[in-house]
Amino acid sequence: MQRTAKLALEDGTVLVGAAFGAEGEVDGEVCFNTSMTGYQEILTDPSYRGQIVTMTYPEIGNYGVNAEDVESRRPFLAGFVVRELSRTASNFRAELGLDEYLAKHGIVGLSGIDTRALVRRIRTVGALKGVLSTIDLDDQRLVDKAKASPGLVGRDLVREVVPEQTRQWTEGLGPWTRLPHAADERSADEPGPHIVALDFGMKWNIARHLYAGHNRVTIVPGTATADEILSLEPDGVFLSNGPGDPEPLGYAIETIRGLLGRKPIFGICLGHQLLSLACGARSFKLKFGHRGANQPVLNLDTKRVEITSQNHGFAIESKELPDELEITHVNLNDETIEGVRHRELPVYSVQYHPEASAGPHDSEYLFADFRRMVVEACGV
Repeated sequence: MQRTAKLALEDGTVLVGAAFGAEGEVDGEVCFNTSMTGYQEILTDPSYRGQIVTMTYPEIGNYGVNAEDVESRRPFLAGFVVRELSRTASNFRAELGLDEYLAKHGIVGLSGIDTRALVRRIRTVGALKGVLSTIDLDDQRLVDKAKASPGLVGRDLVREVVPEQTRQWTEGLGPWTRLPHAADERSADEPGPHIVALDFGMKWNIARHLYAGHNRVTIVPGTATADEILSLEPDGVFLSNGPGDPEPLGYAIETIRGLLGRKPIFGICLGHQLLSLACGARSFKLKFGHRGANQPVLNLDTKRVEITSQNHGFAIESKELPDELEITHVNLNDETIEGVRHRELPVYSVQYHPEASAGPHDSEYLFADFRRMVVEACGV
């Protein structure tokens, strides 16, 4: 028997469709992702904490889910919306169907709605708060709950996804990925530079790239202090992606300030925003964010266009960029900042995801650049 679910938006819009996954009710900011594949990586990306994700590609779930391709220990998003849910998983690697996977992890799903109309609404008026429910189907109550939802601005969502303990990472890239800087085997007598990665909600493929690039990788919670990080004797520091608004994360900004000038630093996504704020920049909320595997970015050094994977709802304000930072990459869709570099220190960051899981590999060179920078700075 088909179950009913409703998605209500704060502007009064109510969409009715078929429920899948878990029973329940969730609230969050409703966003959309334009990727054609990679739904499992999207589901397990901690950066989606506090969000109800809508996929623009019409059929989702057709190749199932497997344990090898997850990007974190479990799904962290609030809810999942698709046009059509495939009931058949046609892939030899599939271990579960998407419906079963979401039910297993307590994620509410909605299918059978006009996702095109929903996305057009978000693009027109901007990101909207919403409530997705299978248990309360009263339109007015759901709209009122959507209006009362806290949204993303001003919330510290990082503390809801950070790991509890420090750990060593020893997993390289999988057999489906072979990139120029990645080695098939690690040599025990050549451990390489020691990279300490601050995990604000890090995708595991980032750690895989760091390790595959002949680095020793230690992952620490994003709440770690500068003294705690320096006590691990890193040769370089990595700042990961993560969810939500960077402005409330004063503890992380203070930590990064304590590391500037002491160690080479590379940041991705939220790490890019936090690094910029630590240098005196300001952030702002995008109208509806950049989420997908097809975002064009111009590298201002090489003048080459890179097709990138992205997932962020906030960006760095270009008009208030501090003098010590220079822009290295620009989004060609809206000219927002996609990368910065410190003019004097071995420090740089990008807003997009060079680990690209799922997505294009145009920007994977950034991991090799980081290793070279660390080696030059520390002589390791």
